[in-house]
Amino acid sequence: MTNLTRVSRFGLVNALLVEEEDGLTVVDTGLAGSAKAIRAAADRLGRPIARILLTHAHGDHVGSLDALAEGLPGVEVLISERDAPLLAQDKTPRPGEPGDARYRGSYPGTRTRPTRLLVPGDRVGSLEVLAAPGHTPGHVALLDTRDRTLLAGDAYSTLGGVATSAAPNWRFPLPFAATWHRGLALRSARELRALDPARLAPGHGKVVEAPAAAMDAAIARADAWLRRGRG
Repeated sequence: MTNLTRVSRFGLVNALLVEEEDGLTVVDTGLAGSAKAIRAAADRLGRPIARILLTHAHGDHVGSLDALAEGLPGVEVLISERDAPLLAQDKTPRPGEPGDARYRGSYPGTRTRPTRLLVPGDRVGSLEVLAAPGHTPGHVALLDTRDRTLLAGDAYSTLGGVATSAAPNWRFPLPFAATWHRGLALRSARELRALDPARLAPGHGKVVEAPAAAMDAAIARADAWLRRGRG
């Protein structure tokens, strides 16, 4: 896990710095006010920030995008093609999306516009872009192909125990409360588990080694919740 550095605000919200040959990929920017801590972590690593990659457009993941990007002229900014309009607060649904989906959580928008739009299967340095819709319509996760670390965004959280965003974790209910479509979130959780990641690096909580059993338990809890018609 030497390629990954976690920068956590209040122990609740993470930005993840991934070391690449050309510098650092910052995955998510955390809450507003996190830019200074992210830059300080980059300085400690002695590496430039080459790009900012957003797993999704919620405010606790894009909150410091503008401040960080404004201090890094020419930095690449990446987000999925589907979530990109949400940075401009455009919530227009797409054909074929579930009729019972509902935008939840904070979408404050940003002044900064992406320089590259991502689709599943893209590569960003060592990171493979994975479709993980549900928490937001265009949510993505990332698999580090060097060591099989799964950067899960909010598809999973580990704060208060490993959980999916498809069902409530009463110790940390925020990801569930902000989920756009819980059935899709559960499907994405299953697909990410099938990759058998070596470690789980979420948007909320600590990195968990050998997470398979905990992911299985989280999926089972979410499946039971949704089967009871609680979604």
